[in-house]
Amino acid sequence: MKKNVNFQQKLDEKLVEITDSQTVPNLLLHVCCAPCSSYVLEYLSSYFRISLFYYNPNIAPKAEFDKRVNELKRFTGEFPLQNPVTIEIGDYRPEEFYAMAKGLEQEAEGGIRCYHCYEQRLEQTAKKCREGGYDYFTTTLSISPHKNALWLNEIGERLAQKYGVEYLYADFKKRNGYQRSIQLSKEYQLYRQDYCGCIFSRKEREGESDTK
Repeated sequence: MKKNVNFQQKLDEKLVEITDSQTVPNLLLHVCCAPCSSYVLEYLSSYFRISLFYYNPNIAPKAEFDKRVNELKRFTGEFPLQNPVTIEIGDYRPEEFYAMAKGLEQEAEGGIRCYHCYEQRLEQTAKKCREGGYDYFTTTLSISPHKNALWLNEIGERLAQKYGVEYLYADFKKRNGYQRSIQLSKEYQLYRQDYCGCIFSRKEREGESDTK
């Protein structure tokens, strides 16, 4: 995939196509937390019937995993949406993440370990998309300025081909999406974690804090 692909433009074109078709397709949306989900749900809920898939074996500890689940449920219960939204919580299986990350423990945040973490979570989403007969799948991860949208869309495109499903290209941080997620988080008093989720990102953040 070319580095200069405009993923927002690709999303715009798809949303116009959906609007013109006068249909409401089903979207399987991988989510990592309520704050990242907030703007994406606001943006897409008028175009799709959305099923949220919370599959994040990277998150540690279990208490953090559960806290994010509870905030996601609370937010979707309070936030007005044009079309109904359902939530499926994936089993907490951190051993899957650690098996993937073996040998990559010393990689810096944002490096190859993160690439494989994106891949692990998106692969499960693509599988579920095929099994559930959804029209599209995508992830909220690109809303973060710390996440590599090119990697996410490359992985999504490849997995769509592998599983015979359709990936919804996106870079949700565009058009002030990230800033809007912050606004919504304040409005709904959402818990905003200060690290991505895995033990390695947490240790890196704690190391940064120790040096301040």
